[in-house]
Amino acid sequence: MKLLFFKHTVFALLVLLLAQAPRLRAQTDEDAIMMSKKNLCVGATYMRSNWDHYWEGTFKRNNQNLGTVTAQMIGLMGTYGVSRKLNILVNAPYVETKASAGTLHGQHGIQDLSAWIKWLAVEQNIGNGVLSLYALGGASLPLTNYISDYLPLSIGLHSRTVSGRITADYQLGNFFATANYTYTFRDDITIDRNSYYTTALHVTDKVDMPNMTAFNFRTGYRSERWIIEAVLSNMTTIGGFDIRKNDMPFPSNKMNATMVGAHFKYNFKAVAGLSLTGGGNTTVAGRNVGQATGFDIGVFYILDFTHKTKKTAVPAKTN
Repeated sequence: MKLLFFKHTVFALLVLLLAQAPRLRAQTDEDAIMMSKKNLCVGATYMRSNWDHYWEGTFKRNNQNLGTVTAQMIGLMGTYGVSRKLNILVNAPYVETKASAGTLHGQHGIQDLSAWIKWLAVEQNIGNGVLSLYALGGASLPLTNYISDYLPLSIGLHSRTVSGRITADYQLGNFFATANYTYTFRDDITIDRNSYYTTALHVTDKVDMPNMTAFNFRTGYRSERWIIEAVLSNMTTIGGFDIRKNDMPFPSNKMNATMVGAHFKYNFKAVAGLSLTGGGNTTVAGRNVGQATGFDIGVFYILDFTHKTKKTAVPAKTN
């Protein structure tokens, strides 16, 4: 019987929550928080997700030849404050995949290096709150020669990317709402065969990768000690094609997913600069993706390079 494979969305593994020290608060490329000047936040996050049902096109099904597909990731991350309004973020994950049934071997290895430049463009008092607008640019490239055409157990798609993002945030007291929109350009990839079939025969080892868009909305409570938030996110592939019935998936498949989740960040009072993050999410709708459920937990620490006798962190907004 021909095995049916399916693409697990690696993007769901990359929903990361960086943390800052007290008065510096959490920061990622998706939130509305800035690192203070000459401060470096470093740390690691562990993530795990799994699925046993998936969408083959719009048809939801399972596969006894795969059982449950599990992905784990350890991400090493850093954020540096060039200034109060300009930050640089980088991360590099180690990913491991496996299936609980069938004969396919799981994969493991270092995936892609990604970097973002984050600019606080506008900060304006409106009513009793503060409206902030951010502009971001990002890029990623594979760090190892991992196999992309081995889905759903590949650790990534091996495509170089360039992304642009706009973020809007409104904070009223300790309550906030943040929305962002991202467009990602994906470069062609090379696979280990000289022909393949999508909706037509291609006699080449080059694969034209479709671009993608992403939307993220988060809202909740944000203070110097805590961030507690609910998150809704969506990714949509611009182009691509559906997995054919009982056929293998392919890196240029259309991959759409809507996910909901919750995250938190806690700044320890006893150890200045030490933070704990965590949360979980689940896929509620999709196309050519697994119905994945996952969690993450991370630890981060602030290094202050201002060489001042007293820390004077200046957050982008006043809580």
